[in-house]
This record gives sequence, C-alpha cells and structure tokens, in this order.
Amino acid sequence: MGQTIACANQKGGVGKTTTVVNLATSLAISGQRILVLDLDPQGNATSGFGVERNALRATLYDVLLGDRDLESVILPTSVERCDLAPASVALAGAEVELASSPQRERRLARALGDVPAGYDYVLLDCPPSLGLLTVNALTGCDSILIPTQCEYYALEGLTQLIATLNLVRDNLNPPLAIKGVVLTMFDARTNLSADVASEVRNHFGRAVFDTVIPRSVRLSEAPSFGLPIALYRSDSRGAIAYAELAAELLRRDRREVSPPSDVDPAADEATARLTVGAAS
Repeated sequence: MGQTIACANQKGGVGKTTTVVNLATSLAISGQRILVLDLDPQGNATSGFGVERNALRATLYDVLLGDRDLESVILPTSVERCDLAPASVALAGAEVELASSPQRERRLARALGDVPAGYDYVLLDCPPSLGLLTVNALTGCDSILIPTQCEYYALEGLTQLIATLNLVRDNLNPPLAIKGVVLTMFDARTNLSADVASEVRNHFGRAVFDTVIPRSVRLSEAPSFGLPIALYRSDSRGAIAYAELAAELLRRDRREVSPPSDVDPAADEATARLTVGAAS
C-alpha cells in the first residue's frame, strides 16, 4: 500500500471533501492508483463520485464495526484508477457503538491492513469534528493534509487541530506527519484572503502548498452532477487548480507523472496540466 493521507480539519466548510475528490481525481488522471475512504457520515465524497448512497449494501460503517473487511466494500468510480470505500449515515452511530470497545481508536488502522496492494495513495475524507472517526483516521494514516479556508475563523481552528495532532502523535501514532496545508476558497478580490494566506504561510512555512484553490462556482456545481471537477469542467479555474495541486504533491513526493493512454477525453486538458506542472 502506498501513502495514506488523512484530509482533516474540525471546521466545516473548508473544502475537505472537495479537496479529497478532486485531488484524488487529478492524481488518478496522472496515472496514480488511488483509493478514497469516506469517513464522513454525510457521505459527500461518496455522492461526489456519483455513487448512490441509498443503494449501498456495505460501507465503512460495517468495516469499523468489524462486520466486513475493507476490501469487500471498495467500489470503482467513474474515474479510472480511482476506487472508493463509501460512507452512509450509519457512520454517525459508529462513535457511540464503539465507545466502550477496546482499541476503538485503532479500528481503521487495523482495517487498512486489508487494503489491496497497488494503490499509490489512500486518501481519507474526515468528518468536520475531532471525534472518534477523525482520531481513527489520524491513528491509521501516515500524514495529514489540512485544507484551510482563507477566512479569519479558519485560523482559530488550526490551533485546536494541531493540539489534537500532537496528542495523537504522543499517544497513538508517533510517525504522524503534516503532509501540507492547502489554502482553499481564495478570493483574489479581497484583502482578507491575502492576509489569511500570508498568516498561514508565516506559521506553517514550507508546509503550505504553493497552489491555492480559488473560489469557484464550477467547483460548487460539480457534486450535484456526481462528477469531480476535472470530468465536469476541465477548463475551469477549479480544475486547473487541483491539477496543479496534484502536480505539486507528486513533485514533493518525487514521483514521475506518466499519464496513461486511456485517459478520458474530458480530462485531457487536466492531464496536460499535470504533466507540465510536474516537469516545471
């Protein structure tokens, strides 16, 4: 199994799911094999890939409760080389049901041992809280990716997240690293976005990705069609930004981008951007 990255921030509305779905898609377009785990009871990553939640026979809820192994719930998505372990609203009850279970914070870590070989990245979409589901993700992952909205209150939430991160390191997962911070919903027309971005960069330094995700109507529209932005509008600012973010991640990891020959025509432009971005 490749790298396991939890996308987490206890503040809602900062772009966690948008980042997981679209980063996973752009990485898959580049030729990487990706697995997305939807740990949010809202199931937005699941529906973002066009999977009908009400028709699911098994989800990560069944995995965490020990009724299914992880491989048995993995589904293909509309994106080549990108698979999904879906969520359902039942996940909301998992924290209560696991409350008295021994080693409850390691349920996901044990389940990840069943991930089939061959995935380059496993991305975990965490709920907007620091509860048991997020702690399971932080205990089972190699690193954390932190999307941060370019607004004032987002800065306040980072302090609490870092405190939780340090607790997990001290007690559950010592090697846990910060993969990076992604600035989202950036509005170039406002001084606030620029000020928040500057403050985050001053605090986290080189951990902050150079790529900034802009506010984009197309990014907001894409989930209603059950499509990642690269398949919905590959020429949009959001698609371009996530292609650049994927390329930057691959550069950081010193991975070569080898776009496969069977890329969906709708994603050709995004593929080209990934290739150019990784080479620059």
